[in-house]
Amino acid sequence: MSASSSGPTTSLPFWRTKPLNLMSPSEWESLCDGCGKCCLHKLEDEDTGKIHYTNVACQMLNLGTCGCKDYPNRQKHIPDCVQLDASKVEALKWLPSTCAYRLVAENKPLPWWHPLITGDRNSVHEAGASVRGRAIAESRAGPLDRHIVTWPA
Repeated sequence: MSASSSGPTTSLPFWRTKPLNLMSPSEWESLCDGCGKCCLHKLEDEDTGKIHYTNVACQMLNLGTCGCKDYPNRQKHIPDCVQLDASKVEALKWLPSTCAYRLVAENKPLPWWHPLITGDRNSVHEAGASVRGRAIAESRAGPLDRHIVTWPA
């Protein structure tokens, strides 16, 4: 009889082993940390192409939960709402640096506060990594160029 010592088995989480384009719909959706940063209006400098983030939220963003008010039907309300998919992640330079889709595409780890790491959907808010308490409604904003901020990136 021979003893085998294989040691403890640790399997990597799906986001470390699967490319974005092979994730199931539920895996894909679970990557979203619920920060709301992608739902802030952005301005692009026509001369330099630089993206400027604002603290102005899309009208569909619930400022308390940082989730879309009608996610399944958002494009009916906002026709130019970007339907994020694996083929767009690398091309969308405005995705925040903490965005899990961007991080996975760049083979970087998720932040410690990401709900997939903590098991808690509120950890993104508790860590101060969401737009909760920092964004304003589109209907109250006025000109976007008066609302440029540096924190979402």
